[in-house]
Amino acid sequence: MDSKNILYYIFSIVRIFLYPFALIYGALVWLRNRMYDAKFFSSIEFSVPVITVGNLSTGGTGKTPHVEYLVRQMEYQYQAATMSRGYKRHTQGFMVADAHSNALRIGDEPMQYHIKYPDLVVSVAEERMIGIPALLQRRPDVDVIILDDAYQHRSVKAGLSILITDCSRPFYKDFVLPFGSLREGRGAYKRANIIIVSKCPADLSAGQAKSIEEKIAPLPHQQVFFTSIQYDKPYDIISREEVTLSGKNVILVCGIARPEPLVAYVKSSAADVHTLTYPDHHYFVSANLEEMKDAYENWNLPDKIILTTEKDAARLYLHLDKLREWGITIAALPITVNILFSKGDALNAAVMQYVEKAVAENNELFGNASDYNQV
Repeated sequence: MDSKNILYYIFSIVRIFLYPFALIYGALVWLRNRMYDAKFFSSIEFSVPVITVGNLSTGGTGKTPHVEYLVRQMEYQYQAATMSRGYKRHTQGFMVADAHSNALRIGDEPMQYHIKYPDLVVSVAEERMIGIPALLQRRPDVDVIILDDAYQHRSVKAGLSILITDCSRPFYKDFVLPFGSLREGRGAYKRANIIIVSKCPADLSAGQAKSIEEKIAPLPHQQVFFTSIQYDKPYDIISREEVTLSGKNVILVCGIARPEPLVAYVKSSAADVHTLTYPDHHYFVSANLEEMKDAYENWNLPDKIILTTEKDAARLYLHLDKLREWGITIAALPITVNILFSKGDALNAAVMQYVEKAVAENNELFGNASDYNQV
């Protein structure tokens, strides 16, 4: 038995002992959800349309590019705002991104939104039921709020809930923590209005999609969509000029949950690739920067660049002055989503119909003023 099989065997044994803890955790989450369903715990509903984008598992489903997809659909028609908790930020409470914001203050994903979409109102708050009124007071011009990673945040009643599940790790095959990676039981998918199966192979067949949808067993009010990851053109994070990967020798720096698809794509696009991986949401320190620079200088090949993800770039911007001194091309690779089976118009319609109706009702009731009511 090789070392890989030994580790898998040990993990399987240890995992069995985690099952009782999963039962306890799952029961507590189930009870919490029943309390909300029975209105023993109250939810706050806001007049402004609220869209929740989240997942059942602990990350890695491609949530961020889907949030950006929604932002792009609305940016020319509505004043959109995002609200995240600001995972691993070094601050607390409600904040709106401004010219002084950085990843330490608001978190890497909100900072990514702030950099890419200057007209977007980016906010962070651990407690959304407190953050939303603060946001509307600060920015009464906001038409729609997208709650990033708030599917389990039931203190706010969203008008539209979007659940994202990874094609390679669908929720219906997973288990509750710590036996599996689900934050709550599989049945929680029933709260969603839209279910998106993400990170699908670009050549996913209609038969495969149908099989997945049958296993999801959507309710009559639910729509299921399939998306694949698409890599856009990389750009220099300092000059913002477009960068090509063809013929380049790439030092790939990534601190994301599941880097394997990214690594495979870069290897297929560049001449050669040397990878430096870090934990998800890792804040780079001086030693990491030196590791990157040493890897670049000691790699005896021409046409070299350092490439990273936009989320990692949001954290690298904390060291922008030092990076400028290097005189090295450091590029970010954008990730977007492609809606499969020509269902993009249907997804857009489902989202925009909700937003248009909610905005119209809000304007009819309150004019330009924002208000909220407890359910």
